[in-house]
Amino acid sequence: MSENSMAQSRMAAYKNNAKNSQEMRQRRQEVSIELRKKQKEDQLLKRRNIEINEPPSPLQESNAQSPEAIPMTMDDIITHIQSNIPTNQFRAVQTVRKMLSREKNPPIDVVINTGLVPVLIKFLDDFENYQIQFEAAWALTNIASGTSEQTNMVVNQGAVPKFVALLTSKYANVAEQAVWALGNIAGDGAAARDIVLKHGVVDHLLVLVHHPKIEISFLRNVVWLMSNLCRNKNPAPAFDKIQQLLPALSNLLMHEDQAILSDVCWALSYVTDDTPDKVQAVVNAGCVPRLVFLLRVDEPSIVTPALRSIGNIVTGDDSQTDAVLEAKVLPAIANLLTNKKQNIVKEAAWTLSNITAGNHRQIQMTLESDVFVPLMNVLEYGDFRAQREAAWAITNLTSGGTNDQIIQLVNKYQCVKPYTELLTSKDARIIQVILTGLTALFRVADQMGGLDSFCTLLEEIGAVDKLEGLQQHENQDIYEKAYSIIDTYFSDDNQEEAGLAPRTVGNELEFNTDNGSDRSQFKF
Repeated sequence: MSENSMAQSRMAAYKNNAKNSQEMRQRRQEVSIELRKKQKEDQLLKRRNIEINEPPSPLQESNAQSPEAIPMTMDDIITHIQSNIPTNQFRAVQTVRKMLSREKNPPIDVVINTGLVPVLIKFLDDFENYQIQFEAAWALTNIASGTSEQTNMVVNQGAVPKFVALLTSKYANVAEQAVWALGNIAGDGAAARDIVLKHGVVDHLLVLVHHPKIEISFLRNVVWLMSNLCRNKNPAPAFDKIQQLLPALSNLLMHEDQAILSDVCWALSYVTDDTPDKVQAVVNAGCVPRLVFLLRVDEPSIVTPALRSIGNIVTGDDSQTDAVLEAKVLPAIANLLTNKKQNIVKEAAWTLSNITAGNHRQIQMTLESDVFVPLMNVLEYGDFRAQREAAWAITNLTSGGTNDQIIQLVNKYQCVKPYTELLTSKDARIIQVILTGLTALFRVADQMGGLDSFCTLLEEIGAVDKLEGLQQHENQDIYEKAYSIIDTYFSDDNQEEAGLAPRTVGNELEFNTDNGSDRSQFKF
């Protein structure tokens, strides 16, 4: 069998506990649900440009132009716009923008129902008056920050190509506001995102991101838009477009700004949450070493998406997992397993579970790294979501590891007791996972001459009582697996064989069996 065929066979047999690629993706998506809920707090899909009382910036007009000295009604606004007098039109558009920039309850629907959206979009074409372009763009940005229906009002009136055209404006505040508007539109969902991509936004963004004099606030908005272009599935964005962004995203990983790093990592997490060829494109772009480095920073808004990216990569093939391991990820994961944020702990355990679903060499690296020391603490004392992922890490190792590696896991890290404690969980899925792992442990114990020792251990820690209780479980699969274990290993007919009788070595029981020229041990 060729080396490639052997790797594929091992993937089918062991990677993620014998799951096929579709099932693996389903598990990854299930694990993603809780992260995405938390992610809403870490990264906004849409952002309103709120007017604040600070000194003027490129995104705020001079105080001398404030229209508030002369309050305007909606009728006044319409009259001023229809007057075709540039100063009156500017004041009207600026007033609309200020209305939409209120921190609370902006009158988006009022502006839409008055029919001002197409009027504002038309002002985006006024290249003779960049100030009204800017005000109109700002107003439309805030309309697009609302509901999908409100965003669609902007998109359906043809604003996207006009915003893309403004990306080349010689006025930085106009170009930045156009980026902001496109970010809100792309963040609305896959359909709106694809409209933005269709109009050639990527080429313009690559020019902007490499501009030597771009302001940090502008760059943050550009990167946020890039992130939103990578976001959303069903369908995923056209990869020929997204792939063009990867070299720039790789370079931006070296930036020092927290907001930029966070959005770059989120962008890469979206790209890697897909097919192996897209994962490979991120690996080829040289992103892995820096992503692993960022796992060590003390900033959850960066660590969370960086960890998600790494976790996605190690769901891939052996070479992709190797790229992560070669970047020294295991010490970083061990550290994250002690993080005060349980969501990060859960993600770290999930990432490790995908590494322990790897080949024998990868499994051995985990065993030699002592990453199982904090993992055992998670398994015993962690939040249930993290415990669940820790249990997967053990089950995946028992499914794909060698007998010696499984013995090392059991003896060195004393995993059996906290592992079997989860048999009382109300989560049927995790009970099934642990029963699968126990079945593998029984197999190894039997092969290595330690079956009686293993059965004795399970009785002493109360695991047999839990297994007997599972024979009453409403889940048929759980009932059958528990019954099979009890019937096979703990029935009256399962008498001790003379050749497997234990001998005492210090405070441990040691079992020896001849395997050809090897003499192996299975002890607790």
